[in-house]
Amino acid sequence: MPDLPPSPDLSIGPIKRLPPVVINQIAAGEVIERPASVLKELVENALDAGSTKVSIELERGGIELIRVSDDGRGIAPDELPLAIEQHATSKISIAEDLDTVATLGFRGEALASIGSVSRLTIRSRRAQDGAASEIAVDGGVVGEVRPASGAPGTVLTVRTLFYNTPARRKFLRTPATEQGRCVDWLKDLAMARPGVGFRLVCDGRVTMDLPPGQGPRTRAIAILGKDIEDQLVEAHLDRFDDARGVMVWGLCGLPTIARATARSQHVFVNGRAVRDKTIQHALREAYRGLIEPGRHPTAVLMIEMSPDAVDVNVHPAKLEVRFRDQSMVHQGVLRAVREALRSADLTPQTSEGSGDGRGRPETGDGIAPPSTGAGVSTMVEFLRSGPGGDKTQRLSFESIRDAVRGVEADGGDASDTARRGVPPGTETPGGELSGSEFSGAAGLGGTIRPTGSVLQVHKSYLVTQDEQGILIIDQHALHERVMYERLYTRVTRGELESQRLLTPAVIGSTPRREEAAERIAPLLEKIGVRVEPMGPVSLGVHAFPTLLFERGVEPGPFVEELLDRAAESPLPPGSEEALHEVLDMMACKAAVKAGDRMAPEELDELLRQREMVERSSNCPHGRPTSVRLTIRQLERMFGRS
Repeated sequence: MPDLPPSPDLSIGPIKRLPPVVINQIAAGEVIERPASVLKELVENALDAGSTKVSIELERGGIELIRVSDDGRGIAPDELPLAIEQHATSKISIAEDLDTVATLGFRGEALASIGSVSRLTIRSRRAQDGAASEIAVDGGVVGEVRPASGAPGTVLTVRTLFYNTPARRKFLRTPATEQGRCVDWLKDLAMARPGVGFRLVCDGRVTMDLPPGQGPRTRAIAILGKDIEDQLVEAHLDRFDDARGVMVWGLCGLPTIARATARSQHVFVNGRAVRDKTIQHALREAYRGLIEPGRHPTAVLMIEMSPDAVDVNVHPAKLEVRFRDQSMVHQGVLRAVREALRSADLTPQTSEGSGDGRGRPETGDGIAPPSTGAGVSTMVEFLRSGPGGDKTQRLSFESIRDAVRGVEADGGDASDTARRGVPPGTETPGGELSGSEFSGAAGLGGTIRPTGSVLQVHKSYLVTQDEQGILIIDQHALHERVMYERLYTRVTRGELESQRLLTPAVIGSTPRREEAAERIAPLLEKIGVRVEPMGPVSLGVHAFPTLLFERGVEPGPFVEELLDRAAESPLPPGSEEALHEVLDMMACKAAVKAGDRMAPEELDELLRQREMVERSSNCPHGRPTSVRLTIRQLERMFGRS
């Protein structure tokens, strides 16, 4: 066994007061993590000072220089020494003031902490003063106040951050990474105050220039990017009916621009950028079933409420808040976002991209770029042939072009598309296609079954039209949504109708399945399933939901899979999430499958249900049920625009 290093000397000396510099450096460890933390504190001070314009300069990502200049109220010369003392502030006076904090900064520890780990200079002038004054702090050592030249407002300069704490400095990332974090924070601060102008210069290059006097929507789009403006819908909720009310305004991204991370979510409470689990959960619930698991919606949410209804003093860097009434905030955000999404057309449009099933590829920051063309070659990836996956028979660019040109030549509409270019001998005397299989001259391939204005393609996809263009529907995904909504409605009204089996369906028993069956027994009862032991190695399914019976779902295999999933799931069996997961599974099993031939009346009924159920644009797992080729895209494809 190798020799161990000697144990450190843990002898404890007498209790003594720490020097102020050490106290401030310890406090800096809580407040000042990196250049972005410094930038946030300095810009928040500028906003609290009533500034209308804020300019920021960074060198090497803020590691070497952070300079924040504003045109705010300024600081009196005799108050400059107090500004860099720990817990000296103009924002609060007594403990009760903490219950109604309305400013971004209020504890007065930021400048003291920053000055202890950098070379800090403050130059400030009030409008009524004839000249500016300046004070410098070098690693916690405070200099004298001296006269200086400068316009009304304040300029704070921070150089060589962590120069006197090398252990902290070596943990900083590359200048590019630190600059990116600074920019992220500045975007949030600029979004929260759209009336204030912001200018950012990084290593001599202007990277952000936002004019003052913008509105919330204009400012948010200027930061998020105009390329996704048409993918954002406004959310509103005004419930300032009492002192505990909440008001919500925001921009919610369509499911098509959901991203792999939550970086695209910007949440503000009374003008303060926060990260709050209650609001994040409300967002997830609002988008449930509209985006795939693991994806995160794009959203900007501005929440206003009485200052005494929220506690902002629960996090050293003021990144978190605590609501007096979490349920009220959760319900307010959920209602506002749901109503915004309910009023929007969530059907994704085809575009040129990766064909990854989301319809639009992501750029480096996770936002899908705008459509740059008709995108028909991408659209056809949604129209793959049946379960065999033979891509040689998929709907091609030429097939759509030739079919639509046939409609235009005869003055018909899109409901007649499939009939133009049908090979001789495949039309009935009435002009309708027969139900036989054929390979059309237009290259459609597979089975095409028209019924009124809808075609079934490859026994998997439906092609129809709406006011905006051609609509392509995944029959399984759409029916899955229909079944889910039907199941959810019945469950919320009471237990699902159940059918007792004359002969129980026997499945294999394992300790994990038995434990799962016992743990989720109330959930099984709620959906109409009854499982009981039938000997040492068997379980019996004695009752099963009638709706699943009607859809031909076998009780044994279904319950086996359900119990195996429950054994692996970390969700509490009584939670809403667990219920949604089970209903997702039931809907998937009960829905019509890709490759199932559907009768004309079934196709008509499925389209009718699409107009009736909520969130029909996506299946319960978040995948799209339909995609659209717009009239404008068709016009570009044929050279009409």
